[in-house]
Amino acid sequence: MKSSVEREQILNTLNFYEFDVLVIGGGITGAGIALDAATRGMSVALVEMQDFAAGTSSRSTKLVHGGLRYLKQFEVKMVAEVGKEREIVYENAVHVTEPEWMLLPFHKKGTFGPMTTSVGLKMYDFLARVKKEEKRQMLSPDETIQKEPLLRSKGLLGGGYYVEYRTDDARLTLEVIKKANEKGAVCLNYAKVKSFVYNDENDVIGAEVIDQVKNRKVTIHAKKIVNATGPWVDTVRALDAIDNNKKLKLTKGVHIVIDQKHFPLQQAIYFDTPDKRMIFAIPREGKTYIGTTDTFFEGDIQNPVASKEDVQYLLQAIHYMFPTVQISELNVESTWAGVRPLIFEEGKDPSEISRKDEVWQSNSGLFTIAGGKLTGYRKMAESIVDIISKQLGDHHYGPCVTKHLVLSGGNIGGSENFAAFITSKEQLALSYGLSIEEGRYLAKFYGSNVDKIFQYAHLLKTSTTSTLPLHVLAQLYYAIHDEMAYSPVDFLVRRIGMLYFHVDQYKAYKDEVLQVMKNLLNYSEQEMLKFQKQLDNLLMQATLKESRETI
Repeated sequence: MKSSVEREQILNTLNFYEFDVLVIGGGITGAGIALDAATRGMSVALVEMQDFAAGTSSRSTKLVHGGLRYLKQFEVKMVAEVGKEREIVYENAVHVTEPEWMLLPFHKKGTFGPMTTSVGLKMYDFLARVKKEEKRQMLSPDETIQKEPLLRSKGLLGGGYYVEYRTDDARLTLEVIKKANEKGAVCLNYAKVKSFVYNDENDVIGAEVIDQVKNRKVTIHAKKIVNATGPWVDTVRALDAIDNNKKLKLTKGVHIVIDQKHFPLQQAIYFDTPDKRMIFAIPREGKTYIGTTDTFFEGDIQNPVASKEDVQYLLQAIHYMFPTVQISELNVESTWAGVRPLIFEEGKDPSEISRKDEVWQSNSGLFTIAGGKLTGYRKMAESIVDIISKQLGDHHYGPCVTKHLVLSGGNIGGSENFAAFITSKEQLALSYGLSIEEGRYLAKFYGSNVDKIFQYAHLLKTSTTSTLPLHVLAQLYYAIHDEMAYSPVDFLVRRIGMLYFHVDQYKAYKDEVLQVMKNLLNYSEQEMLKFQKQLDNLLMQATLKESRETI
């Protein structure tokens, strides 16, 4: 992937060529479309007005899951499709996806009972073609409590035990974008579409784009343009001469993070709330995170935050299912909030609106894709690029090849070789000035790209004056030069996820990260002030403090 120091060169490329496809939106959906189109031989440009994955794609429950609860809504086709996709996403990116056994306890008068759970999970196994060693198990009450002693025992009838896949949503998005870039796609963050360009027949043939770093305008010409902007879909459609036959309904989902010394969960749980919704509690990196809420949202799309009511709702859910866990708002270390772009359905509650994706095309030819789930990003991309390919002329382009295409960092021989890969890299880390523990962490996090991190560490260990730990500094250089990070928040939140799961490290490192990036990217004094406020405000919002100023 290009470096953030090469923005001028990327802008010149975007301004010069006519592309087959212009993708607007750098979340998981746009990234998947760019990769699919590029691997079929199309010339592709992708622009994102914020950082890659800055919207919904870094604010999910961080699961590549099959949507078990949608069986309850009889969305069998969607469950079958995304269920099968879990394994594909996993094998193509084992360094950012891993199996997570999930416990679904059922109580008297709960959402699921013994029979419905057994039948539902069996159907899930069948629809998702779950491999033998990951097929569901049914547990007695005693076996269920043994898996997770903190569970409410009163009224417990047993549990279902099945596999989901845990991921880092922002990193998954980045690995898709990096692979698209490797295949020839030209991708740029902080590039906002301001208007569309039309020919004499009123067909959309391009977009005027503002580089939000240098405030430079470029015109990108393309034969086909795709609006994959998630919650901003209707905003982008409003720039086009459109017929509004579809409309989004936005819902907000909030997660909270609690240290395991206060909530020592040992088993991922999918459980009932008092109001008969289902939410997750998942142990991760010494923390437990819980979510998600599901409420209609009409606030600031770019900066959704957890309200006191959201946090109280999740705390009440914890007290309901884990009655011995004594926690309050004071124990919440961090939070995140995301906005889901769902297709509007009259009269339905937030949790009832379908998560299926839809594609449509305006009179000018502008494609829009909305709805869908993180898990189904590859199939969503395949469906829309199939349509684009037909319109451009099938004979020019190949078929979809992403099903067996490893993402950036995934060149390690699949899941069966991952453990051996980690072992070899953690030993190699010693020769680059890193510890075995740091080497193990970096190899698991970056996969086959870890060698670049090691090289940065080797170069920096004798040349840097930074006070950052060497493994953090090496990741920062990689984020800037290989992942187009431009601001400290890009790095600390979306490249390494420090704000959510290691908030103390975020506090300790944020000022030095800002200084290093200033030196490498030549920030102006105005940018320094802006980025400092971003860092401070995000910290206050995530830790439930009052923000002194909006970002």
